[in-house]
Amino acid sequence: MRVLIINTSERIGGAAIAANRLMDALRNNGIKAKMLVRDKQTNNVSVVGLNKSWWKVWQFIWERIIIWKANYFKKHNLFAVDIANTGTNVTTLPEFKQADIIHLHWVNQGMLSLKDIQYILQSGKPIVWTMHDMWPCTGICHHARECNQYQQECHHCPYLYKKGFNDLSNQVFKRKAELYKLSPITFVTCSNWLKEKASQSALLKGHSIVHIPNPINTNLFKPRNRKEARIACGFPQEKKLILFGALKITDKRKGIDYFIECCQILVQKYPHMKDELGVVVYGNHSEELKSLLPFEVYSLNYISNEKELANVYNAADIFVTPSLEENLPNTIMEAMASGTPCIGFQVGGIPEMIDHLHNGYVAEYKSAEDLANGIHWILDEGEYESLSKEATRKAISSYSESTIAKKYIEIYNKIIGNHA
Repeated sequence: MRVLIINTSERIGGAAIAANRLMDALRNNGIKAKMLVRDKQTNNVSVVGLNKSWWKVWQFIWERIIIWKANYFKKHNLFAVDIANTGTNVTTLPEFKQADIIHLHWVNQGMLSLKDIQYILQSGKPIVWTMHDMWPCTGICHHARECNQYQQECHHCPYLYKKGFNDLSNQVFKRKAELYKLSPITFVTCSNWLKEKASQSALLKGHSIVHIPNPINTNLFKPRNRKEARIACGFPQEKKLILFGALKITDKRKGIDYFIECCQILVQKYPHMKDELGVVVYGNHSEELKSLLPFEVYSLNYISNEKELANVYNAADIFVTPSLEENLPNTIMEAMASGTPCIGFQVGGIPEMIDHLHNGYVAEYKSAEDLANGIHWILDEGEYESLSKEATRKAISSYSESTIAKKYIEIYNKIIGNHA
């Protein structure tokens, strides 16, 4: 069986990492899997990149211009929506023609247009689409937040300044509705939270929706000697270390403001922590936190090397993710597999990953105070060794490569049988 995984990027972003890991998991379980991307970042021969050109750059810019215009030339929410008006017809590529299954992942920002998806559906090949956010089941947004228009028909989009019954969200919603009628699609959601949202969408009625988490290599991300990990990373041995990381630290959706407030609360309530705690931050713009936190900050750039990342997780005592919008964060999965207890807000798929007071702490949504309570509880009140072991156990049982690969292979076999 040949599977072609299609994603915008090879390694940058959560969806790219998850898609790449799935390719490896499938290949390790006897499936001939390849990945097709717009942005290729490595020399992996199993990953095929689209030919680079200025035309592709212009396609990306053109989509943003249309959105910019709909927002009366304001930058606000410029990247919170996608209209898929530009992309590449991949059905002519040999990798597409050779594939038995076409497996879409995150295909926005100029990878595939709605017209390109139409060509894929018209090819007659079985289609699986793993949803890493809500975009496949809404008009144009990646996270609908409090809006539920997608349950009937998108219009008056809260992400647009120029909103109405026939705004951009409505136009794209109607195009998707016609598109999805062309062929059955098996939609896969990485979390039960997203499955529930997808099942409520008028766009996905009549299509199969199943839940399969992302995979992780538990042979790479596993508990290691903390002292050795800290030596490798250059971190101090005597402090307890809080870890916070994201692709872009200053992205408001990642909850940076709540994390800063949380740290300030910790110092106010527990003054002794000021000298006992340190904060490790990895991601773009991480150095900006040095002047904003009351603790010693050890800033790292975005880490793409997974062996280095595994050391960072093992060097930390706790991983904190104050994200305001999440599906099934790879970061929590990586930390748990490494035996590092996690704390995050009760949003998206986070409560499915962190079992409250069993392997971590789930804080009240947008409560910096409860986030601080969770950090204090894990570090000073909870049975830390038990939390650590249970975190690893959950990662192995729920997210290991072999477990996830088998679930996808079952789906592939089923839909190939239906197409026979």
